[in-house]
Amino acid sequence: MGPVPPAYEADEDGMLLIGGRRADALVAEAGGTPLFVYDLGQVRARIATFRAAFPGVALHYAVKANPYEKLLSAIAKDVDGLDVASGGELALALEAGAEASTISFAGPGKRDADLAAAVSAGATINLESEGEVDRVLAIGGRPKLAVRVNPPFEIRGAGMRMGGGARPFGVDAERVPALVRRILKAGAEWRGFHIFAGSQALGAEALIEAQRATIALAAELAEAAGAPPPLVNLGGGFGIPYSSGERPLDVEAVGLALHDVLSNRPQILQNSEFAVELGRWLVGEAGVYLARILDRKISHGKTFLITDGGMHHQLAASGNFGQVVRRNFPVAIASRFGAPAKEEASVTGCLCTPLDRLADDVMLPSAGEGDLVAVFLAGAYGLSASPQAFLGHPPALEMLVGEGA
Repeated sequence: MGPVPPAYEADEDGMLLIGGRRADALVAEAGGTPLFVYDLGQVRARIATFRAAFPGVALHYAVKANPYEKLLSAIAKDVDGLDVASGGELALALEAGAEASTISFAGPGKRDADLAAAVSAGATINLESEGEVDRVLAIGGRPKLAVRVNPPFEIRGAGMRMGGGARPFGVDAERVPALVRRILKAGAEWRGFHIFAGSQALGAEALIEAQRATIALAAELAEAAGAPPPLVNLGGGFGIPYSSGERPLDVEAVGLALHDVLSNRPQILQNSEFAVELGRWLVGEAGVYLARILDRKISHGKTFLITDGGMHHQLAASGNFGQVVRRNFPVAIASRFGAPAKEEASVTGCLCTPLDRLADDVMLPSAGEGDLVAVFLAGAYGLSASPQAFLGHPPALEMLVGEGA
């Protein structure tokens, strides 16, 4: 299975600590399991790491990674902007206390009511098509408009590719200059470019190459349109290691390379601001999913630990969130954290489907009914990205821990 993030440790009794607190105490405080726990201290440490590596570059949080309201309210105070992908996320961002002027709204299928809400609030709309421009301009007022560009390249080795070739996202690069000129002619407030080529990349060189290409493309499009972009959102793509053998992204190397590129950027971008949009990298390792073992059973010589959790809460860990070859997220027995592994077991959820697998054939300390299982890397694309209504089981609980939570 993949590596447990280094910030986690056990107390003298061998109980997993999350944000300095015992996992069993957190479960008792929350009122049971399944439970997602998010460590705000780890999120703030990531933000500080970004600030040190990318001076002068704005940091935006991609709300889709984790929209839990307490976490979102805390993050909104520490970043420079929130990027949303629906009218619902726009409402969450505003409720979290974000200034509308720092919110950008992307997504290929915005409803007219969502567009109207964004215009009324004063959020920036990242346009995905020429047709979307028609619908925004028909609303009236003076909307804040940027263009999401479908770049002619992608991030090498990205886990999810968002650019290059035919895509439902963004406007093909060759059509962007004419669209910018139309926005300016209509009297809208021109806000710049959003260029997102991919996500979940662990190779620094691939990200450096993509950021360099993105800045060159932004300059080329601005020259062709005759309009410097006030902001260039470089997208994100920063990955975290999920599987055995994967290594953390060298963020410092990416930051140094971006600093060099921006220091020598084309003249038309001299007054432009630049932002990086991150979600998974900021919050993924800060989350733990805790489930209680309901049953221990042996079938044809294999041990199964059956929990009260599962893919209806943590779909990504089950492999049903786009994995071609299923890989195990890191898991542990919370009450024996760090203890030597003694048996091979599979951890499953409570759903009546063979897809509901949290870990296959992993080495763990011996465990049974009543023990807590911890699934790591649960801070991003967890509860809100899972089919919570499937089979009618109760929803998972969520809580935020750490100073200021």
